[in-house]
Amino acid sequence: MADNIDVDNQALTPIHYWLAVKAIPRLASHKKIALVEKYGLTALFTHSAELTAIGLSQSQRMALTSPNWSAIDKIITASALCQSQIITYDDPNYPSLLKEIYDPPLVLFTRGNLDLLTLPKMAIVGSRNASVAGREIAHQFAGQLSRQFVITSGLALGIDAQAHLGTLHCQGATIAVVATGLDITYPSRHKSLQKDIIAKGGLIISEFAPGISPKAGHFPKRNRLISGLSLGVLVVEASLKSGSLITARCALEQGREVFSVPSSIFNDQAKGCHWLIKQGAKLVEDVADIREEFEDLVIINQKPNHNQELDNSSENSKNQHLCNDPMLASVGYEITPVDLVVSRSQLPIDVVLTRLTVLELKGLVSSVPGGYLKLDRG
Repeated sequence: MADNIDVDNQALTPIHYWLAVKAIPRLASHKKIALVEKYGLTALFTHSAELTAIGLSQSQRMALTSPNWSAIDKIITASALCQSQIITYDDPNYPSLLKEIYDPPLVLFTRGNLDLLTLPKMAIVGSRNASVAGREIAHQFAGQLSRQFVITSGLALGIDAQAHLGTLHCQGATIAVVATGLDITYPSRHKSLQKDIIAKGGLIISEFAPGISPKAGHFPKRNRLISGLSLGVLVVEASLKSGSLITARCALEQGREVFSVPSSIFNDQAKGCHWLIKQGAKLVEDVADIREEFEDLVIINQKPNHNQELDNSSENSKNQHLCNDPMLASVGYEITPVDLVVSRSQLPIDVVLTRLTVLELKGLVSSVPGGYLKLDRG
């Protein structure tokens, strides 16, 4: 108990007080914010006589009359050790869009480029078990949208990873919102991706203190932040029970735009996307379908330099005849068996296999279990 009482108040900072407010048990964020607005951040901890009258429980009153400053000090120290900066609700860097949601986090643990918090953001989410085509779409859309938006996602396998990678590939900026403390990477295989995001001017965000491991209940909380930070959410492949639908529902509740990419009716990983479209999400076939909803936003990522454009033009010219190869029309955007390609193209199987190999080397199709997929390189 001595840790809670014997404290030099002059050593306490606003971060200490916000962490203490965050620690009040079983009280919604919006109610905590209302208390701070009514009494003031530091004065809240001296109004013990009024705490019972306003309906707080005994444990909630104790959290205000005897905060565990020692535990809070440990959080601040641990945050510094993992090179994290703590952003509180009243900090100028706190994202304004987050303040609009029903239960905004009082404290954000951040690592990386805080300037991204003030720029327009678009979320891209989807299945962890995404198809080759789904991953390709997420990668491509993220790269193209990163000229206008900071791309936010959840660092998960599948679509999330491709959203981050596609953004970095086009020298864009991306934010990863995670469901653990910033000293933990989940999934662990994304340690290098997390390092790349920070090294290339991106940002990692969590509302969980260092040392907090992933738990099932953390991911819906993370999902509401992904959508809450963003002007809109693009869903690329999601099953009907996908966590991505939680993000989409959060977006709708928060008044954000929801976009959905359709797929084959035989693709179980796309049924959630089709359900969203039935509920009113905007069907997206091209990034222009998203950009037209935000025509007043400025470009935040510069176009490639002139030499790069010439190089791309030259490469496109070299590949033009391949894109017009009639056999490419025999390969669908769903898995197409080789025998079906042979049947559609009316070519000998040895010729088909040779041409498919050339098309794959040029990134126009992809070999997958069961056949080939056409890839959209537009």
